[in-house]
Amino acid sequence: MFRFIKIIFNSILIVLALIGFNAIGGQKYVEMALSGISNFIQQRVANNAKSIADFSNLHEEFQIDNTVNIMGYKAVLAEHKISGQRMCIIDSGNKALLTQQDIESNSVEEKLKELVSKIKYQAISFQDIKVISRGSMSAYGQTVHYAKFEAKSNRFPVSDISGIVSSIKTSDGSEKLLLSVSEKKKYSQLITDEFFKNIRES
Repeated sequence: MFRFIKIIFNSILIVLALIGFNAIGGQKYVEMALSGISNFIQQRVANNAKSIADFSNLHEEFQIDNTVNIMGYKAVLAEHKISGQRMCIIDSGNKALLTQQDIESNSVEEKLKELVSKIKYQAISFQDIKVISRGSMSAYGQTVHYAKFEAKSNRFPVSDISGIVSSIKTSDGSEKLLLSVSEKKKYSQLITDEFFKNIRES
């Protein structure tokens, strides 16, 4: 009985403390603190992203989600807010993951499978890759070729995905791998083109 009364008493104290905290504007302080943390994180992501590309011309429908390390390389992850289509730029420095020659070659499918075997325990995991077409787009102020592929993934909400992969060498001599992926039925090359055409060298 005494334990039950103690629990009720403690609960009343907690409720009173929360009421008092809110009465003196405590909720505003919490919201301000959370906003400050969120702004700090976004600013840090933006600063890290600048080392890979200039994203200042991106349309507001795109959002830079994060900057990460994949296989020890720097990467920027972005999203098209409405469709959920994902874009990724991986800066591999002077060691190319895939080159434009690889993308244009007849062995691009095998090259992609080799790349996937290296990163299967990382943030991206693709299986059953099939190159279905090729094309070109603008990125970093250049025209680059891409390979469109279909694959299965166990790291996305859906398993059947479609997307493109491309590669570009920027003026500093570094190689950048360009990816855009989405659910197979929802992939849009128009979204991919709109994102990459507005990327410039930083």
